[in-house]
Amino acid sequence: MSGLRTSRTRLAATAATAVLAALSLTACNNGTGAHDEGAASTTSTSPSSGATSSGTASNSTGTTGSTGTASNATGTTGSTGTTGSSGGKSTTGSTTGSKAAGGTYASKAPGAPVTCEGSNTRTVAAPLTRPVNHMLLTVTNTGSRTCFLYGYPAVRFTGAQAVPPVIKDSQPQAVVTLEPGQSGYAAISLSATDGSSEGGHTAKSLAVYFSPRSMSGSVGAAAHPPLPAKGVYVDDSIKVTYWQQEMGDAINW
Repeated sequence: MSGLRTSRTRLAATAATAVLAALSLTACNNGTGAHDEGAASTTSTSPSSGATSSGTASNSTGTTGSTGTASNATGTTGSTGTTGSSGGKSTTGSTTGSKAAGGTYASKAPGAPVTCEGSNTRTVAAPLTRPVNHMLLTVTNTGSRTCFLYGYPAVRFTGAQAVPPVIKDSQPQAVVTLEPGQSGYAAISLSATDGSSEGGHTAKSLAVYFSPRSMSGSVGAAAHPPLPAKGVYVDDSIKVTYWQQEMGDAINW
């Protein structure tokens, strides 16, 4: 009898253990771990963080729009280019000035310009103290039209065998132009300062011939400016300058 009770007790304990094991297994299958994984999957911040990050990147790209503003500022610099274009106007003005310097000339006197020669000018020959042994020729336009002094004067003193050569370096950049009443100039180097040249003699008269535009021969009447009563001394070293618009340019040679 006592053995039977002991068997029943052991059977009840075994059954209870089996029930507890089953409950424990059920608890594992429906347990917190599986729920936790699901929760982790549901509450995972990775995708949302990625979206937020993308949004941030997008906002950052939006900031690039401020670069566009900088580009507009650069556009403002373009207005500086407009200033440059006004500099271009300046250049145009200087180009016009070049044309004027190159010989483009509009006469203020009525009628077409003519060539300067003995009949429409007055010529004065005056010895200079500096440079020594030099003479200055001054030609004044006495006509009513503008006249041009081409080339250089062909001078012939008493007893001269030929027209003296010109100092080539004295050639001006433009033709000398005389309005009525204006004067042009040329210098004559009469003799060597050290007396080294031959053919020296005293001349009492002078003739000045004018060149045409072609620079071939002479044109119009010659001028015969009076010389000092004692005459002037000349030798074979005699030479002349080109006609000059300013006196200073003539006596520099």
